[in-house]
Amino acid sequence: MLVAPDDAANVDWSTTPEQHRTPVTVSEGPLDIAWIMSPPGLGSGGHQNLFRFIRFAEQAGHRCTIYLYTNADLPISVADLKAMVRSTDAYANVEAEMVVYDRSVGVHSSAQALFATGWETAYPVFSDPTHARRFYFVQDFEPSFYALGTESLLAENTYRFGFRAITAGGWLAHKLRGDYGMTADSFDFASDSSHYFMTNFDRRREVFFYARPVTPRRAFDFGVLVLKDFARLLPDARINLAGWDVSGWDLPFPHIDHASLDLKDLNQLYNRCASGLVLSLSNMSLLPLELMSSGVVPVVNDAPNNRMVSDNPYIDYSPTAPMEMARHLAHAVTRADQVENAVAMSKSVSSTTWEQSGSQFLDALQRGMRG
Repeated sequence: MLVAPDDAANVDWSTTPEQHRTPVTVSEGPLDIAWIMSPPGLGSGGHQNLFRFIRFAEQAGHRCTIYLYTNADLPISVADLKAMVRSTDAYANVEAEMVVYDRSVGVHSSAQALFATGWETAYPVFSDPTHARRFYFVQDFEPSFYALGTESLLAENTYRFGFRAITAGGWLAHKLRGDYGMTADSFDFASDSSHYFMTNFDRRREVFFYARPVTPRRAFDFGVLVLKDFARLLPDARINLAGWDVSGWDLPFPHIDHASLDLKDLNQLYNRCASGLVLSLSNMSLLPLELMSSGVVPVVNDAPNNRMVSDNPYIDYSPTAPMEMARHLAHAVTRADQVENAVAMSKSVSSTTWEQSGSQFLDALQRGMRG
C-alpha cells in the first residue's frame, strides 16, 4: 500500500489529538508551511500542480518545506529528485527545501501550516506532533482509484480527519462538504498560455485522445470504443494518442502512438487537431482547458464531476455512448466554421490564468490560518 501499515494503524480519527485541538493561529504575515507528499515523478501531473502552488505560496512570501513520504523499500534520493524537477519545464522552480520525512521526528517545530497532498500522506499529517494547522490539498477523489476494499476505505477515511480542504475545482469541494462535512474551499482550473496557444489557423483533419491505460479513471478501453466508431465515420482523419506508450495494444483503428510527450512538444501536436477526446470519471482533467487554448474542441463525458469544474461553453460535453461521442469528435472536424470556432474558443480561456487560481488558494489558506 501507499501508506505504511503502522501509520494507518496509529490513526484514530474518532478522537481529536491534543495538537489538533490547539492549533497555531496566524492573522497576518508570512507563514511557515510544511508539505508532505509522495516522491514526485517526471510525468506526474499531480506533483507538477503541487509545485505550481508551492511556488505561488513562496511568491507571496511564505516559507515552504517539502517532506517526502513513502512506504516503498527503496531509499529516496533527494538529489536525484531535485535533478529531475530541474530537468523539465513541467515543474515550477521552487526554493523549498526537500527532505525525507522521518516519522520519529516529524516536521520542523516552527511549522504553522501542514499540508497533506494525497491520501497516504494524510496519515503522517494526522499523527505529526506539530501544532500547525492541518490542510488537505485535494486534487481528486482518491477512493475511486481503487476497487472497494482496504485501500479505498483508508483513502476515504482521510476525509474524516478534520483537515481543512483546498480543492482543485468546485466539484471536489462540493462533494467533501456534502458527503463528509469537511470545510472546503476551491480554486479554479486554468491553462498556461505560455505553453498552450494557437499556431495553426488552417482547417484541421486530426483528432487527439488522452490515452492512459494505466489510469482506470481515464477509461482507456471505453475511449478505444469511441475511436473505433470515429474511424468508421471519418476513415481519412488521423487519430493521435498520447499519455502512455500503447504500442503493445492491438487497437482496432489506424493511429499514431506518441507515448509520453514532453511538455514542449504537446502544443505542436494539439495544433494539428480539431478535437480531442478526454474521459474523466473522477475529477476533471486539466486537458480540456489546455486543448482549448490550442484551438482543439475537447469532447468530454457529461457528468457533474466535469461540469462543476468548468462550464466553458466551448467544452463539448457528450453523453457517454461510444457512437455519440464519436459523432461529437467528427462534428468538430467537419463543421464549416471550424477555424472561427477554434479562435473564439482559444480566446475564451486566455483570461483564465493560474495566477488567479493561486490567489484563490492563498485567500483560502489565509482564512484557514485565522481559524
